[in-house]
Amino acid sequence: MTSTPATSPAMTSAAETASAAPAAEADGTALHGPVTDWFDEHARDLPWRRPEAGAWGVMVSEFMLQQTPVTRVLPVYEQWLARWPRPADLAAEAPGEAVRAWGRLGYPRRALRLHAAASAIQERHGGDVPREHAQLLALPGVGEYTAAAVASFAYGQRHAVLDTNVRRVFARAVTGRQYPPNATTAAERKLARALLPPDEQLAARWAAATMELGALVCTARGPECHQCPIAAQCAWRLAGSPAHEGPPRRTQAYAGTDRQVRGKLLAVLREAVAPVPQQVLDAVWDEPVQRARALDGLVSDGLVEPLGGGRYRLPHT
Repeated sequence: MTSTPATSPAMTSAAETASAAPAAEADGTALHGPVTDWFDEHARDLPWRRPEAGAWGVMVSEFMLQQTPVTRVLPVYEQWLARWPRPADLAAEAPGEAVRAWGRLGYPRRALRLHAAASAIQERHGGDVPREHAQLLALPGVGEYTAAAVASFAYGQRHAVLDTNVRRVFARAVTGRQYPPNATTAAERKLARALLPPDEQLAARWAAATMELGALVCTARGPECHQCPIAAQCAWRLAGSPAHEGPPRRTQAYAGTDRQVRGKLLAVLREAVAPVPQQVLDAVWDEPVQRARALDGLVSDGLVEPLGGGRYRLPHT
């Protein structure tokens, strides 16, 4: 349960000031120590945080963890790294094998993007995940967040790493809002940069710590404020934990959507040793228009390869 302290004019004023302060004026000095000390004591022992994971292990985890819970990622991650411990190992396989190994993690285009990134790492960087942020950002399938995360978590560099959990921590602790905007804004990026510790090593720990704090304590629903190391400084709590204002929070439906149909079609193709005839795929979903649309989308996205005679398979090239 979120505790809601009584507010006073002074407390409300402090919260309003924190919310209204320009990002450039934000100072995270008072937050750094409590948050990183909490992380040192409470961080989960996750395989991609261990030294032996290396930069490749960190990159694989970042691709898999996008919009996917840790509990679902863990078994697939471990199988993936056991099979493809280096980028070159994955690059040597057909992209369809990456889609097959991705299993039911969801958003399977991530598997193709990770395969493309591994191929680029092998071709451009001799098989080693590059250290430079700009080189990471130039890899296929790697956006600003992933480049910053790999540079920070794998190489200990100073970058603002803004995922959903971090954005929520900053929204509450600094700006006094229950939730961040639906899409990352320029103001949020500016705030994240302003809050970064100047020391590179501390900045990398801060990035990981704020992410973990959002995942374990400052959760979207039912934040455990009594366990939060910065509860006494949190602008949202000081303001009386006001309810969210603005556009409704987005929810993603699944049942009955094209995403569900795509998943069912891919499940058949992942299990198949030989190309799958059209009639086998037709049995997956009763509604023919939606089924055809989903299959066409998979082909368009490069996740399914059509062959002659109405047969389909996972991509080989």
